[in-house]
Amino acid sequence: MSMEEIVSFIRNGEQFRVRQVHVDDAEALADIRIIIDGETENLDRDSGEGYIDEEGFKAVIERDLHSPYHLFLVAEREGKVVGFSRCEGSPYKRLSHKVEFGVCILKNSWGYGLGKCLLQQSLAWADRNGKKKVTLLVLETNTSAIRLYEQFGFVIEGTLVADKRLSDGNYYNTLVMARFHPRET
Repeated sequence: MSMEEIVSFIRNGEQFRVRQVHVDDAEALADIRIIIDGETENLDRDSGEGYIDEEGFKAVIERDLHSPYHLFLVAEREGKVVGFSRCEGSPYKRLSHKVEFGVCILKNSWGYGLGKCLLQQSLAWADRNGKKKVTLLVLETNTSAIRLYEQFGFVIEGTLVADKRLSDGNYYNTLVMARFHPRET
């Protein structure tokens, strides 16, 4: 789904921007996703697992750009792609009222407000497009993300117990969170 707004801001003298994805972002997305996966255990994959190459990203981008159920945004730092988010919905009537949100940002770009900006833009898109519910999954140890989501009205709907096994050998829960359209609650 098209999103024309571009958000730009300066933090610590650096230029940041959030915008809709373009097909020519595919190579950068393939490159950073594999790095991001290796920087944190907050995501589902280890580095190299579920690899999406440039052509794979081009296909996802093309599909998302032409779907009223999807939104794909990128975050830039000094003109380079450093993260992205997606909202993925469904054309099925029983599911068309909601989208699932996901986000990932290179670790060296954490703390600049990019995740917050990607979330804000995604929620604004969801609201404009009549989505009644935005869902997400978050690892229970990712407390900074949980706090951010709660600030934007997300609530915990459930817990996936012992959902992920991390490098310390222990199992951790995944929280299922949702934000309902403000006018729907």
